[in-house]
Amino acid sequence: MRGNHAKSASCFPRWSCAGLLLIAACTPPSASGTALSAQDLCVTEGHLDDAGGGRLSVNVPKMRAYVNGTTADAAELRFTYLGPTETSTALGSGAVRTQFGLKLRAQDACNLLYVMWREEPASKLVVSLKSNPGQHTSAKCGNSGYQNLKPQTTVAVPALQPDDFHTLRGEIRGRELRAYVDGRLVWFGLLDATAAALKGPVGVRTDNAHLEFQLIAKGSSASGARCRSGAEEAD
Repeated sequence: MRGNHAKSASCFPRWSCAGLLLIAACTPPSASGTALSAQDLCVTEGHLDDAGGGRLSVNVPKMRAYVNGTTADAAELRFTYLGPTETSTALGSGAVRTQFGLKLRAQDACNLLYVMWREEPASKLVVSLKSNPGQHTSAKCGNSGYQNLKPQTTVAVPALQPDDFHTLRGEIRGRELRAYVDGRLVWFGLLDATAAALKGPVGVRTDNAHLEFQLIAKGSSASGARCRSGAEEAD
């Protein structure tokens, strides 16, 4: 496989790291948790396939899933990017994007945080809050309530090529949110009161992206339990 997984897990350039003296470390702690199976996830849109070797595969235009249980405020996606899906679907806004990423604190379909790697139309990392207080189902909120959070510091992510292997990690510590690519800190910012008050497990989302992946998270799954109602998402 091609990719950047063998490269140094350095953080920001020295001058940037020096500007983040309040951050405990520029590189993340070793990823902890277990690789989740399809049975650990509630898939609310699309579907997942078994890729073998403890990996899952997604090759549908839209896939949404969250951990059926409780998790810590951190998750890691270890993935091989296989290119865009053969067919594509527009978002509710009408935009067509090839993107994938992590859900953090997926309280319900209307209130959660995303750490998304957008590959098309441009390769970049975006952290988004979806907030619709008092609404809990996609029938109520649709694709309303999105806002991109502004980072205090960020660096570019690599453009993806088919068969590239990478890791994407997102974590919350207090009101600080960090995102790492291949162990390198690429996004740091602070949560506002709305985002900080969210509660819920982690998950994964894809739009028009063909991936094989493992979702690594620490927590207590409830395999076989019924997925909570109202989790289906529009975007």
